[in-house]
Amino acid sequence: MMRVLFVCYGNACRSQMADVIARQDAADVMTVDSAGLVPLGYVPELTTSTLVKNGYSGVGLKSKPISREVWAAAQLVVNMSGEPREQAFKDFAKVEDWDVEDPFGEDPAVYQRIFEEIRERVAELAMRLRKKSKHRNPERTTV
Repeated sequence: MMRVLFVCYGNACRSQMADVIARQDAADVMTVDSAGLVPLGYVPELTTSTLVKNGYSGVGLKSKPISREVWAAAQLVVNMSGEPREQAFKDFAKVEDWDVEDPFGEDPAVYQRIFEEIRERVAELAMRLRKKSKHRNPERTTV
């Protein structure tokens, strides 16, 4: 299992969506958390309603900062803040940049488009991790 931390600017839209999607769709290959560079302090209703509309839970979402413990535990940090990893983080060796538009303050159609993009990216990440896992633990057959 890979420990993945999804980070965006306010931990209110993009990283929250990625966190929820990964928990539901990729729990077999990753444990996840999310945080913000500058947490907004709340999760907008459009984030929650977009998740629910697409069959995901929007219960208990909280905007939070990156804690030392969560950072240290993460094996991969997915940066969706809009800031290049070299500028956003002191230690960026385990950071992967995803260029994802921030839907904050936009209409429901933008939230839906961003949700779909994030869901696709999470699925791609999960496939990479599943392939990596198969290479490490190939099924053995006896003859």
